[in-house]
Amino acid sequence: MRGRIFVPVATTVLLAVTAGCTPSGEAPGRTIPERPPVRLVAYDDCEALHDELRRATLDKVGPYGLSRPPDDVAALGKAPMASGESGSAPEHSTTNSHEPGADEPDQVKTDGRRIVAFAQGRLRVIDPASRKVTHTLRMPDGTRYDSGELLLSGDRALVLTRQTRAVASAGPEPGAAKPGQPMQIMRLTLVDLSGKPKVAGTMTSGADYLDARQTGSVVRVVVRSEPSIYFPGEEGLKKATEANRGAVLKAPLEAWLPSFEVEGGQTYRTPCDQVSRPSSYAGSSMLTLLTFDLSKGLGDPLPVAVAADGSTVYGNGKSLYVTGTPPELLAGPREKVAEPRTDVFKFDLGGAGRPRYAASGSVKGFLLNQYSMSEHEGNLRLAATTGRLEPGGRASQSSVYVLARHGSRLDQIGRLDGLGKGERIYSVRFVGATGYVVTFRQTDPLYVVDLKDPRRPRSTGELKINGYSAYLHPTADGKLLGVGQDADPSGRTGGLQVSLFDVSGEPRRIGAYRLPGSNSQAEFDAHAFLYWPKTGLTVVPVAQRDGGAPRALGLKVTGSEITEVGTVRHPGERYGGGVSRSLVIGGTLWTFSDEGAHAADASTLKGGDWLPYD
Repeated sequence: MRGRIFVPVATTVLLAVTAGCTPSGEAPGRTIPERPPVRLVAYDDCEALHDELRRATLDKVGPYGLSRPPDDVAALGKAPMASGESGSAPEHSTTNSHEPGADEPDQVKTDGRRIVAFAQGRLRVIDPASRKVTHTLRMPDGTRYDSGELLLSGDRALVLTRQTRAVASAGPEPGAAKPGQPMQIMRLTLVDLSGKPKVAGTMTSGADYLDARQTGSVVRVVVRSEPSIYFPGEEGLKKATEANRGAVLKAPLEAWLPSFEVEGGQTYRTPCDQVSRPSSYAGSSMLTLLTFDLSKGLGDPLPVAVAADGSTVYGNGKSLYVTGTPPELLAGPREKVAEPRTDVFKFDLGGAGRPRYAASGSVKGFLLNQYSMSEHEGNLRLAATTGRLEPGGRASQSSVYVLARHGSRLDQIGRLDGLGKGERIYSVRFVGATGYVVTFRQTDPLYVVDLKDPRRPRSTGELKINGYSAYLHPTADGKLLGVGQDADPSGRTGGLQVSLFDVSGEPRRIGAYRLPGSNSQAEFDAHAFLYWPKTGLTVVPVAQRDGGAPRALGLKVTGSEITEVGTVRHPGERYGGGVSRSLVIGGTLWTFSDEGAHAADASTLKGGDWLPYD
């Protein structure tokens, strides 16, 4: 059987599959020719896979190993950061995920009966009825400052953490990382919550955790990895390159294929027939997709891999897309970088096992984030910025594309150009057959894009106001909320701005709330945003630019205005910490920080109880 794996050029990995054999545009200064339609090529055996991985790595290795020179572009197109038990649970909010059919990992989860929070390397279980922390579980090898997030399914929680450790190898071996160098460790910890929380299984890997999506009890985890090769280097650039190339030639196949180790059990690697690459190039890094059914525990992760790099994942429960920038567009001196391009790979998610590679395509430009994509009636809509952003220039502009599947291809069937000339995209939201795109340099054009006819997208409205919205959220009555920054006519930002837009006709702003000298985590992290449709309560963390820990700002969004309800501060917050998440259970607003949780009346934000974390 020919293994198939999706290879998003410069993409982010996704869903997983299973086993077989185990291995022993054009831009200033440079023109990139049009490439053939993007498709994937599978490997029939380990020898062919090993040979091509070595050749791809040899093409990239230099005197510094696989590191890029200081003047190379590190991230082209990356935008600057400006239900388990029976019975009825109380009404409650959930993680603010992009699509309802694909839950996303977060610091806090709830099923209405209990709250599960991860902070300081520990998992806390909170009873919202008694307002008590009922259990605390320290993660295996966890530390106070571990970064981590979790997913919840019935009585099972999956905690996903990353740690950095120094390689402790005694001496250089071909295919081994250099002793003493930092190494990312990904740890997946499955926790049984049916009684006192206990660890039900762990899996570790040297691969770097990127993202995950959950539908029902099935979780897809995306990881990336670089070859684990010790590059000895030498005196002089030429000798160093020759020595490093020699190390590549001696490295075994396992140096490219990360291992996934179940504690007390087996070690898994991606079978050779489950590795693929794009037809247009071969990469040296690896994207690997893992699949777990939390109801069955952590066993074989059914790994599938692509010899490529990646960054963005979008899923809606039925389809999963991964996107990335081809590696040739990330190389070369900064002044000669070609116009960015994004390759797109679609996977059908039929059931709990192996996803099915469906089709792939490509668009010009770079995507801001996952909200730049949306599948509707089988078509994929994307918003991308093309060209170069230069002071005083108008070379950049943004486009909305519509891709349809024709066999194994995602073909462009519709396109709208000319949005925000001289600007870049700051936020995107697709709602049904309508798209909303915000671009910014000095003012904030909010474009409304009619996508009812996917072959003929058209702009039906444009609103120019000072400032910009960095996150857009639909309200219960069909309006649009924007969270971002106010700005003066020159484009200088002045503080948090929350705007309410009527988009029933020509777009117009009908309400606004401003907090000078502040910003919000919700501007770049959608999980920090809470909108409760029942009452219009909207909560975002806010922090003053001159210092202080974030507090929760509560606003009420009605049909035509935004009013302040109040704020919630946590006692004993460390500088730079503070409130980062919030949720509603019944009539209670819960807010969370690294130090603890607070429960307050959701209608007034007053009073309540403080639950410190031990």
